[in-house]
Amino acid sequence: MKIAHLRSWFAWNLGVNTARKEEVYLDIAQSVTLTDTSYWLQVLFAAGIATLGLVLNSPAVIIGAMLISPLMGSILANGLALAAGDVILALRAIINLILSCTLAISFAVLLVSILPFKEMTSEILARTQPNLLDLGVALFSGAVGAVAICKKAKGVVTSIPGVSIAVALMPPLCVVGYGIGIAMRNNPGTGWQVAQGGGLLFFTNFVAITFSAMIVFLALHIDSTPVREQVGEWRSQDPESAWVRSLLDRVPASSRLKQIGSLPGRLLLIVVTILLISIPLARSFGQLRSEVIYKQQENRLRNAATEVWQQNFATLAEGQTRSYISQLSVQDRGNKLALQLRVFTNKLYTDAERLQYQKMLALKLLRPVESIALNLVEIPTAANDLLRKLPEESIPIAPTIPELQSNLSREIEVVLDSWKLPDPAQKVSYAVVTSPNQPLNLQIIYLSPREIDRDGRVILLQNIRDRLNAPTAQVTLERIAPISTTIAFPLNQPTIPVDGFKPLDPIVQQLQQYPRLGLEIVVNQTPTEASLPAAQRVETIRAYLETQGISPDRLSINTATTAPPTAQFKTVVKLVQVSAEPTTIDRVTTTTPAE
Repeated sequence: MKIAHLRSWFAWNLGVNTARKEEVYLDIAQSVTLTDTSYWLQVLFAAGIATLGLVLNSPAVIIGAMLISPLMGSILANGLALAAGDVILALRAIINLILSCTLAISFAVLLVSILPFKEMTSEILARTQPNLLDLGVALFSGAVGAVAICKKAKGVVTSIPGVSIAVALMPPLCVVGYGIGIAMRNNPGTGWQVAQGGGLLFFTNFVAITFSAMIVFLALHIDSTPVREQVGEWRSQDPESAWVRSLLDRVPASSRLKQIGSLPGRLLLIVVTILLISIPLARSFGQLRSEVIYKQQENRLRNAATEVWQQNFATLAEGQTRSYISQLSVQDRGNKLALQLRVFTNKLYTDAERLQYQKMLALKLLRPVESIALNLVEIPTAANDLLRKLPEESIPIAPTIPELQSNLSREIEVVLDSWKLPDPAQKVSYAVVTSPNQPLNLQIIYLSPREIDRDGRVILLQNIRDRLNAPTAQVTLERIAPISTTIAFPLNQPTIPVDGFKPLDPIVQQLQQYPRLGLEIVVNQTPTEASLPAAQRVETIRAYLETQGISPDRLSINTATTAPPTAQFKTVVKLVQVSAEPTTIDRVTTTTPAE
């Protein structure tokens, strides 16, 4: 009785009487029809506007798609079907929603395939990593939408909640279409990652809104006996409902599907679904929390570094301005703080002043001075004392392109220095391609006997974008497989013909391209052979490699003894990393393609 009184009190305060309940039930049931041409045009136009808004990175255009999106009707119908146990309404709503999503995604894929550019905008990226906060927004939005529908009817039933929550419906579907379009054209890995993120966001909002609407409809007791009778009369004359009923009658267990299980069972089903969705959402939320903490720590370090500089080094003794900070970047690696300062100054700083700055900053941060690595880039500006020391034409007014490229390379090196690949993969080199009309393109080359798995690649690439603070950067991983080959020496012979070194050519090419790589050479000999053949064979290989420009310090030599004498002895040559954990990546290539 208490629950019945609470339901009556809730409905009375919202002004929802029996007649209003009948109107709401019928309006929602009629909104999931498949024969309404205007509905499908709204879906098509909303998908087109949302897709173009995402590509243009225009929130205003995306909001326009939110206002005309009609998807809320099907989702509210699912919530009502679960609250009332109406299997016919549930099937009609699911069919309508599946067809609507298919149409929206397909149209987005078509638009993306036509567009000549496919840049990953911030509006797209914002919808690829949903978290628990998105779940909370959907829960509240679904409740507000259901209450707004029940309290007062204005216009088409789907227009009221569409204004408040369609932001979480049509744009994610278009992100799915965008990702599929990217995957089909030129970038399968990134494309499917984007599609999965958008799909998870849409499914999260669908389940959360359905659950909230179900709770509101249950609280209002919208499926009272008079309402059921009125809906039954309408359904007996509705062709689509009759068609769904005929499908159910063909099912052997149709008598058991008159209702979708018991109310506790329906609640348990949707709650379990929400809990399962919460697992990946919690992981994303944890990553977001870590990023926020990292940003706060970075801001604290930046503020401290700026404050120490401004108070002690930015002015001369006479009070005149000496320098100002043009760029400041910090990279905290736990036991090492890499700090890069680029300043415009009219008086260059001495080594003693640099050391003093490190000591003062270390004191402020309460950490050892040796844990701070300072890279001070000074750009001289015109001043009387400086003009006397430097020719006029040698004073740069602004940083040059090589300086900017050097700074970019230095920042990337700092980031990659602390960025680790999963074993046994090891970083070898990287290449940077910059273009005025394209985002930063970073290619990382690594040595590994096997590919990094897909999930690992996705996490690694997103992590490197976060560290670079470049969400639109195109980052790729290219694997170099360790090469093993053999060269055969005759018995008791330390030399071989020149063409016997041909198996080494692929390895030599890799060594010439990547200076961080080296060779591991295993030289074999029989017990009957003297010790000279093995040593001389090593010298033969070493001499050949020197003619190819390979330094001897890149060779690792091992000798092995084979038991039975054979006519020829095979020397194993293997491509390896020079050091197990290189502190820096050796080769840096920065290019700007011609337009």
